[in-house]
Amino acid sequence: MTYCVAMNLAEGLVLVADSRTNAGVDHIATYRKLHVFGVPGERLLVLQTAGNLATSQSVISLLRQRLNSSDTNLHSVASLFDAAGLVGNTLREVLARDASATLGQGVDLGCSFVLGGQIGQEPVRLFNVYPQGNFIESTADTPYFQIGESKYGKPILDRALSYSTPLQQALRCALISFDSTIRSNLSVGMPLDLLVYRAGSLEVPTGYRVHEDDPYFQEICGHWGAGLRQLLGELPAPPDGYWQ
Repeated sequence: MTYCVAMNLAEGLVLVADSRTNAGVDHIATYRKLHVFGVPGERLLVLQTAGNLATSQSVISLLRQRLNSSDTNLHSVASLFDAAGLVGNTLREVLARDASATLGQGVDLGCSFVLGGQIGQEPVRLFNVYPQGNFIESTADTPYFQIGESKYGKPILDRALSYSTPLQQALRCALISFDSTIRSNLSVGMPLDLLVYRAGSLEVPTGYRVHEDDPYFQEICGHWGAGLRQLLGELPAPPDGYWQ
């Protein structure tokens, strides 16, 4: 399984993805699910992937392979909307190619993507590309997307995140969302790949990999757990009627 979260905020983007894949308890592996494309000073595009690993790897490989071709590619599209359409079309191409080989074998080839970034003077944009190849865009009312095992990490995002949340606070929120998910679901695991992009910079960040023993990750997760226990103890006691 997978968990990825991407936030499109007033200050820029925060994207975090886990790296665990599994096909049963005997087939656990680590694969990067956050992929960076870009031309410094011109554009940044970041893709997160969830679902069938063979399908998502084929899509990413085709997108990279075609960067230097004369055909439309992620380095030549005029907008993030066009980039999302290109990702969706490439996904449909891979599914059409591979579907006949797995027909009748019960193999789910589906995968989904989150695409975020900025091209030129266009605003920062964020898209969720569905397994069918169609997509939706984030808004100020709904400034984040999740793909994969989203339910455990969603409550903290819904309570603590808004479009105006500063990038540093949003990153803390994303990491706590992952801590909650990892504690509740063995199919999501370390290391985590993260990228923070400041709107308008048109830089191509290298990103950062958070390992299980990362001091900062351990510190904030420890504070979060201790804070929850303390707050729970400080909540008002139930009235007598609750005990009858």
